[in-house]
Amino acid sequence: MHILIAEDEQRIARFMEKGLTANGYTCTVVHDGIAALDLASTGEADLLILDVGLPRMDGFTVLRNLRDLGADLPIIMVTARTAVEDTVEGFESGANDYISKPFRFEELLARVRVRIKEPTAAGASTSDVLTLGDLSLDRRTRVATFTAENGRRREVELSSREFALTSMFLDNPQQVLTREQLLSRVWGFDFDGSSNIVDVYIRTLRNKLGATRFVTVRGAGYKIVDPA
Repeated sequence: MHILIAEDEQRIARFMEKGLTANGYTCTVVHDGIAALDLASTGEADLLILDVGLPRMDGFTVLRNLRDLGADLPIIMVTARTAVEDTVEGFESGANDYISKPFRFEELLARVRVRIKEPTAAGASTSDVLTLGDLSLDRRTRVATFTAENGRRREVELSSREFALTSMFLDNPQQVLTREQLLSRVWGFDFDGSSNIVDVYIRTLRNKLGATRFVTVRGAGYKIVDPA
C-alpha cells in the first residue's frame, strides 16, 4: 500500500514516514500543496495524509481540486487548527477523516488502517471495534459503548486524547501501563515526566465510562479491567 504524506514540518513528516514504513507501507513525502496535488492526481497513491497549512497551496484547496478532478482516494486531513469550522470545511470538501496535532502514532495508524482496505490472511478478519467485557470502542467514530449502572447501554463520544488513551488500554487489556508509557505514546513527540495530565484524563474516563473500569496500581501505573 502506497501512502502519500503532504506535510511541510520536517520532523512530523519523518515521524509519520518512519512509523508507517515500519508497519509495512510504502511512503512518499512532499512538502507543499502543489506537489501534493500533482502526485495525488496520478492515481498511484492508495491514501493521502494531507496537512492543512501547506505552502504554495493549502490543504483545503488541494482537497477540493482532487475531488473536482474525480479523485476518490481516501484523504486524512492533519492540522494544528482546532476550530469546529475548520473540521466542518474539511469534511464538506471531501475529507474522509481529520486528525489534530499533536497526535500519537497509534491513533494515526488506526485511522490509516480503517481507510485502507488491507488484505488479510485466509480466514482472518480485522475489526474496527475494540472490546473488553461490556465496553466496546469504535475506532472510526471514537464512540464508546458500555453498560451503565442502571443496566442500560450507553454511548459516549470521546475526545481525541480520551480515545487515544482508552484504545491504548484496550490494546493491552489487564496490563499495567506506566504514566511514562502513556505520556510518551498518547501525548505525542515529547513529554514531561512530571506532568499529572495522565491522572487528570483517567479521572475523566472514570466519570465517562465507569469508576471501576480503570484501576490504579500503586507505584506502577494504571490498567483497564472488566468490572464484571
